[in-house]
Amino acid sequence: MSGNARARLLDELSTVSRRYMASYALFNQALADRLKLHPTDMQCVNLLGLEGGPVTIGRIAELTGLTTGSATRLVDRLEKAGYVVRQRDAVDRRRVLVATVPEKVAEFGRVWDRLGGGWYALFDELADDELALIIGHMRRTVNLSAE
Repeated sequence: MSGNARARLLDELSTVSRRYMASYALFNQALADRLKLHPTDMQCVNLLGLEGGPVTIGRIAELTGLTTGSATRLVDRLEKAGYVVRQRDAVDRRRVLVATVPEKVAEFGRVWDRLGGGWYALFDELADDELALIIGHMRRTVNLSAE
């Protein structure tokens, strides 16, 4: 591929990426509005659902990039909204863990399904290697964002 063709593709990728990020941010805001949550709080619920169990405030700070003080305030809001509860660690009673409330996470999932139900259909016509390419790109993007 010539340098000019690649430059055009990279320009197009930049434009499409910016539109994609903006559309996702707006979708995220709409979903947060529907759930009556701040978008950051809603994404914290999302991330907690991926953790596979209760986590510490420190872990929430790592996941979100917030300070532990800001993560504590975020958990306060989520607890008040009924999405999480604080629990004492059974092994170390001094440690407090944050656990999601299954009913509220299920509600979160139902709203997501209603608003984003067509998302999986976008991939129906793609081959497995194309899906793997997209997954690889998304993983690299997540890692870059975390850095």
